[in-house]
Amino acid sequence: MSIHDERNSSPWKSYYGPNLGYVQEQYELFLNDPNAVEASVREMFQQWGAPPSTAAVSTAAASPAASAGAVPSAVTSGPIDSNMLKKVVAAHQLMLNIRRYGHLGADINPLGISQTADTKLLEPETFGLTKEDLASIPASLIWDNAPANISNGLEAIVRLREIYTRSAAYEFTHIHDENERVWLHKQAESGSFPAPLSAREKEALLERLMQVEQFESFIHKTFVGQKRFSIEGVDMLVPVLDEIIRAVAHDGAHEILIGMAHRGRLNVLTHVLGKPYEKIFSEFHHSPNKEVVPSEGSIGINYGWSGDVKYHLGADRAFTEGETVRARVTLANNPSHLEFVNPVVEGFTRAAQEDRTKPGFPEQDLHNAVTVCVHGDAAFIGEGIVAETLNFNNLQGYRNGGTLHIIANNRLGFTTNSVDSRSTYYASDLAKGFDLPIVHVNADDPEACLAAVRLAAEYRLRYQKGFVIDLIGYRRYGHNEMDDPDATQPLVYSKVRNHPTVATLYANMLKDQKAISDEQVEQLREKTANALQAGYDAMKANEGKPHVQVTQETGVIVPEDVATAVPLETLKEINLELLNRPEGFTEYSKLQRILQRRANSLNDGEKLDWAHAEALAFATILADGTPIRLSGQDSERGTFAHRHIMLNDNATGQKFTPLHMFPQAKASFAVHNSPLSETAVLAFEYGYNVFAPETFVIWEAQFGDFANVAQVIFDQFMSAGRAKWSQKSGIVILLPHGYEGQGPEHSSARLERFLQLSADNNWTVANLTTSAQYFHLLRKQAAMLKGDNVRPLVLMAPKSLLRNPRVASHGVEFSEGSFKPVLPQFSFTEPKAAKEKVKRLLLGSGKVMVDLAEAMSSGNEGDYAWLRVAHVEQLYPLPQAELERVISQFPKLEEIVWVQEEPKNQGSWFYMEPRLRELAPGKVNVRYIGRPDRASTATGHQEIHAAEQQAIISSALNGQPFESSLVRG
Repeated sequence: MSIHDERNSSPWKSYYGPNLGYVQEQYELFLNDPNAVEASVREMFQQWGAPPSTAAVSTAAASPAASAGAVPSAVTSGPIDSNMLKKVVAAHQLMLNIRRYGHLGADINPLGISQTADTKLLEPETFGLTKEDLASIPASLIWDNAPANISNGLEAIVRLREIYTRSAAYEFTHIHDENERVWLHKQAESGSFPAPLSAREKEALLERLMQVEQFESFIHKTFVGQKRFSIEGVDMLVPVLDEIIRAVAHDGAHEILIGMAHRGRLNVLTHVLGKPYEKIFSEFHHSPNKEVVPSEGSIGINYGWSGDVKYHLGADRAFTEGETVRARVTLANNPSHLEFVNPVVEGFTRAAQEDRTKPGFPEQDLHNAVTVCVHGDAAFIGEGIVAETLNFNNLQGYRNGGTLHIIANNRLGFTTNSVDSRSTYYASDLAKGFDLPIVHVNADDPEACLAAVRLAAEYRLRYQKGFVIDLIGYRRYGHNEMDDPDATQPLVYSKVRNHPTVATLYANMLKDQKAISDEQVEQLREKTANALQAGYDAMKANEGKPHVQVTQETGVIVPEDVATAVPLETLKEINLELLNRPEGFTEYSKLQRILQRRANSLNDGEKLDWAHAEALAFATILADGTPIRLSGQDSERGTFAHRHIMLNDNATGQKFTPLHMFPQAKASFAVHNSPLSETAVLAFEYGYNVFAPETFVIWEAQFGDFANVAQVIFDQFMSAGRAKWSQKSGIVILLPHGYEGQGPEHSSARLERFLQLSADNNWTVANLTTSAQYFHLLRKQAAMLKGDNVRPLVLMAPKSLLRNPRVASHGVEFSEGSFKPVLPQFSFTEPKAAKEKVKRLLLGSGKVMVDLAEAMSSGNEGDYAWLRVAHVEQLYPLPQAELERVISQFPKLEEIVWVQEEPKNQGSWFYMEPRLRELAPGKVNVRYIGRPDRASTATGHQEIHAAEQQAIISSALNGQPFESSLVRG
């Protein structure tokens, strides 16, 4: 079928002659008083507007098409039968109601247990219509898609009722685009949809259903009591995924990226991803603590890593046709946090669709990759991350041509019934707000399920939008196979116990159709049973052989010898190129003056602020051939109006970034203002980076405090993904952090949480104090993307420091040197006598250290002969050797003081204290200066903040021994 066959729908094209005259008369009444016409007629006018004039219809009737018979025979002459015309309008409204509400009467629940729906709006009697009335109306007047063998209204209504209330039920009337809506209804109402399966397709479908069922049954009997989160009850999920893969690969997709939770995952892994039975059985067989915690975490499951339970693990598989690789299917790793994998696979897909090898925005091919998300019914409506991810559907920076959503709907959430888990009629109702078509389909009707897939794939291909298949089934066992569901769902499970499996139902249907014989069915069962037994036998045969194990990595420290300096002449050339604008570009005058100051910033005596250093880092990274993707809620401008990496023409509003046109660029640069989301956007960027590890991906929080909304992504993916799944990422996280008296939600990025999650060299955590350090650290991170040592970078980004002159750096600091994990504010070559005077060493990171430098600058150098300061720029991995070197410079040292502006129970003190005590020489005390323990991150009163901050600075610079362990503001 052509994807260019579009139609324009209006009920008025079905009205001619006296019928049209009546409608025109009613419209005149409506214009004077909308309440003067019947509700059904009023609704049509409100929805479709004015009917065409008689002259327009006469012109159409005189056209060649009309003379060829295009105008229905309903055109008559003579007096208007207003009663008859009212019945025509009522019949048309009945047709619209069947399209809109037919799903309420559909056969979509395999167990027949569901709330009773009000279907009066589907009944002719509700509109005052009899069978005789309908039979007297030409079908073409009320149904524009009526096939040739449907001649009157009664036949039309009967046929429409059959279409919209069978085992596949459609919800399309909420779609805003008329062309899409008309196309969807046309497909549903077409006599050729769904296309019947061939005999071979039917047999293959039955075989697959037997494989799905017998796999679960084999594990249930062989590994008694072990969890597997059985697929049974929604067995059709596997053939549905098979069909999606076939359809989208046929349409040109090279990557199919799947995200799903636990239910049915093992079945999908083996039958869709091709994971051998032997390997899955081995994971069950070697699970520890079988009697206590069946099938939970085993290093043997994925040797060499801390691992994860088997039903969290992913896989990928290349499907081939002949000698040509058609598509690769990837099932993403996923924790027990259910729907949080959705934005991750959305990021996978966007990365797979984009070509980043040329300057400018990446070139996107929407056909190259497809996302498939499998949801639980309770999770789809219950988890907010689903709505955040659905919102990506049409956003420029995140859209991927439409995600195919499957709700594996067993109508239960753990032990919770639907009536307790959602306020909506369907689990899928959330999708209506995002303009996605929905098909509810009975999971016991295999052919209807495949028809829904074909419709979904064709719709995505045609309109590049998502689609929802609500696969309604049941759950044969409890939430897991150890649960007894009868305690909480006695009525449901009294039905389930006596309900035949879908494989049995489909086999019986095919036998009734004479499409397959009893002998063929038995042969298929035997074939599947033999394959399962062979896998088990192979596993047992290898049982005594030692496993090849890889030692758990202890954490390789990221090397410090990465070259990041850029020759000064190169920096000057690039810097001037970044000031060029397209011909005719009208720049905002105030911004133009600010940016033009950068022209001379690399000259002797000049300095580069934070944003300028970042721009040069980005430009030189692009010149090295590494693509960049930056996103966040205000990333184009920067939350603090500092970045301005994307400029807006002051006359036309057109966007432009110099990073797209400077001649040295060798790769793409993408910057996107994100939706108001932390969790989904961060997960998307993480997924993008995992799939495209050569890309320098940066996510920036509007304020660092807001990152706590995305805690699941930090906990389950970024900090632990490498340990659990060997999943590598070099994503950079910018979290604005620093105490400027802006209150509890605009001060702290919760540095302590990231340090608490730090282990096994899983990422780098830094808090910098100079723009040159930022430049070098970004370039170091980019240079390491393709290496095995790459880790995420969590950076406490500045706010007030963005424009602080003490943070700005000279050009030579960019053309020489590299990133320094510890930045001493003294010279290692100073005289020994000077070093012996030092009694206190102040250590700290970030803004408070700049405040200290400001305070010290107001005194005489000799005032602080007893004091030295060093900035700990990298907190994790702890730069132990550099700290040891700093401490060893002062033989008469009495105390090491950690200074921070965060409360004592927050920030980095609890992380640093035991490490500093290990580093401190025997009689050197380790002390703390900062705010006391607090429940809240910061005060909301400016005067209190200022007093506390001054107390911290004064205590740190006080020459007397510091006796108190805290500062009381």
